[in-house]
Amino acid sequence: MRFIRDVVLLAILAVVCVLAYNYWSGNGLTLNPSSASGVNVEKAGKKGAEIVSNASEKGREAASKLEGALNEGALTTKIKSKMALDDHVSARTIGVETAGSVVTLTGTVGSPAERDRAVRLATETDGVSKVVDRLLVKKD
Repeated sequence: MRFIRDVVLLAILAVVCVLAYNYWSGNGLTLNPSSASGVNVEKAGKKGAEIVSNASEKGREAASKLEGALNEGALTTKIKSKMALDDHVSARTIGVETAGSVVTLTGTVGSPAERDRAVRLATETDGVSKVVDRLLVKKD
C-alpha cells in the first residue's frame, strides 16, 4: 500500500514539475501567450489597409454610378410627365431614353407640330444638354 502511495505521489510531483518547467520556459501551457506567433504584423497591417482602400474606392464608384442612374431616371420621368400633361403631345407613343444629360426621343407622332412640341418639351427640361430626335411622323 505504501508503495502505491509513493508511486502516485511521485507521479503527481513529476506532473507539477513538468507544468512548472513549461510555464517558466514559455513552452506548452502558459498564462501569457508567447510573442512569436509566426504572423508578420506589419505585412498584415499593410494588406488590411490595401483591402480597405480598394473597398472604399469600389464603394465610391458604385455610389457614383447609382447617382448617375437616379439622375437619368429622374430626367426621363420629368420629360414623360411634361408630355403626359401636355394636350398637344401623345406621351403614350413617345419613348424617352436618357444617357447622362442626352435624351433620345423615339416613336411615332401624328403631325410635325406634335414632333416639334415633344422636342421642345424635352429641350426645355432642366438638366438636358442635347435632344436626339428619332420621332417618325405617322402618315395617314
